[in-house]
Amino acid sequence: MTRSVAAEPRADCPLCPRLVIYREENARREPDWFNGAVPSFGDEGARLLIVGLAPGRTGANRTARPFTGDWAGDLLYATLDQFGFSKGTYRADPADGLELVDAMITNAVRCAPPQNKPVGAEMANCRPFLAARIAALPNLKVMIALGRIAHENALRALGLRPAAFKFAHGAEHAVEGPQQGPLTLIDSYHCSRYNTNTGRLTEPMFHAVFETARARL
Repeated sequence: MTRSVAAEPRADCPLCPRLVIYREENARREPDWFNGAVPSFGDEGARLLIVGLAPGRTGANRTARPFTGDWAGDLLYATLDQFGFSKGTYRADPADGLELVDAMITNAVRCAPPQNKPVGAEMANCRPFLAARIAALPNLKVMIALGRIAHENALRALGLRPAAFKFAHGAEHAVEGPQQGPLTLIDSYHCSRYNTNTGRLTEPMFHAVFETARARL
């Protein structure tokens, strides 16, 4: 089967059997949800790309917009607003009219995985979409990876070895885009409820990442 090189997979992408089964199970339980490969969201002229891990079952898998409908999105979208990367009001609803400004959000894996944990083969299957998404942003200058797995997938999508770029919250890495030339990859702990509840990631720590991104732009 020939892999798509489009930046966005079709909603019923068939590449990962386990994720297809899970998607179909969710559709039977919740037929009014989106239950598909979640498209990227944001400005096609963006200089900033935020890379997450995968859609949450009751978040983006339900609403069809990355980080929309769960705690991680509450923190992420409030932060984007604070640093001037959005206009409108986030209401955890894709019909809220929110627009991103100079920013786009995507995921390393576009379909919701069981227990929020994609496996290696699923990440590999989805990576061409991430690579195409990166390549399709002509003005891209900065990427923020939300979590170690997003960091590793972003690097692999750029044709780089993750071992050469150690993940650490707030770390900056000089990389090259396929069309854009020099890029800066900035690491952040994922803005999950678990990380914020345990204090692994605080709001000031998360804001500092976006302060750095804004400065690099």
